[in-house]
Amino acid sequence: MKRVFVNGYGSIGSRIAQFITDDSDIEITGVGKYSPDEKVADAISRGFKVYVPKDKTGVFQRFKISGTIENAVEECDLVIDAAPGGVGYTNKKTLYEPKNIRAIFQGGEKITGNKAVAELIFNSRVNYEKAFDKTYVMQGSCNVTGMGRILQPLKEKYGRKIKRFDATLLRRWADLEDSKTEVKDSIEWTRKPHHNEDVKSYMGSDTPLFIRVFKIPTRQMHVHLMDIRFDGQAPSAVEILNLYKNEYGVATLYDAKGTKDIRDFAESIKFGFKDTNMIHIHADLIEVQDDTVKLTYSDDQTGIVVPENHLLMQAMLFKRKREDAFKHTEELFHMEDKKRLLEDHFRKQ
Repeated sequence: MKRVFVNGYGSIGSRIAQFITDDSDIEITGVGKYSPDEKVADAISRGFKVYVPKDKTGVFQRFKISGTIENAVEECDLVIDAAPGGVGYTNKKTLYEPKNIRAIFQGGEKITGNKAVAELIFNSRVNYEKAFDKTYVMQGSCNVTGMGRILQPLKEKYGRKIKRFDATLLRRWADLEDSKTEVKDSIEWTRKPHHNEDVKSYMGSDTPLFIRVFKIPTRQMHVHLMDIRFDGQAPSAVEILNLYKNEYGVATLYDAKGTKDIRDFAESIKFGFKDTNMIHIHADLIEVQDDTVKLTYSDDQTGIVVPENHLLMQAMLFKRKREDAFKHTEELFHMEDKKRLLEDHFRKQ
């Protein structure tokens, strides 16, 4: 059995900790918290030991704290770092490297420049085995993760017949649980978004991908508008949809009114955290025009990276065969059941 410490208990960390509690191969040694908020009480109520930074123990006095993060990381085989964006780099330099502890970082960190946390961005659909011998790996952000599930099947099927991908990312403003972030009545754009560089880091630098990013006033998922341009006549809509029929973590939906419609259904079926953990291709919006396929899909924001973290953990700790890792993740996340329920509810009329 391997020992894992989840350093951070926010939107991502709380999900990861609760899902992998049921993994018989893993013992969660505890979770790290940086702010004395309601999430501390939530973690303790769920049976997790909570550890805090040594220099902040005083502000956590009203909670039953188990010790310091500095000591906790020494007792594990792997840290899943889910600390606030940017803090992961500091943790790497001050905690993990000095103690020679392996770690997984989240999408708020960097893989280039003088604050890079890792050389590899993980995407289970593209580069699962490359994580086997790594000490530090970054799990891509939700947008970056979702794009791998869409792009890799297209690349495998059509190769150089594809001339370019043009994607417009409509990002949610804040997560559902994030009550601290105001959702502004504004559409904002991102100059020089990291997504293009991040996706190319695992898809290949020669991938003809071009991305624009906008942030819109919602908490209900991301939506990507993907135009796929072919050398010659584009494939039919049916051919494209068939390509994703058996893709893990990709559901094909008809007749959904919007992202909240999907989220409300997930809540009604009692999906954990209202998450679907997948990409939803909106089949009734697909268009083919001459050499271009226009594809629209929604991305389950935070939820999509949680099973990815579990797959990455298996690669780094156990070097499991890819098919065995997916089977084990399915036992915890029931992605195939969720996909079936979603596709049956949002079926073609």
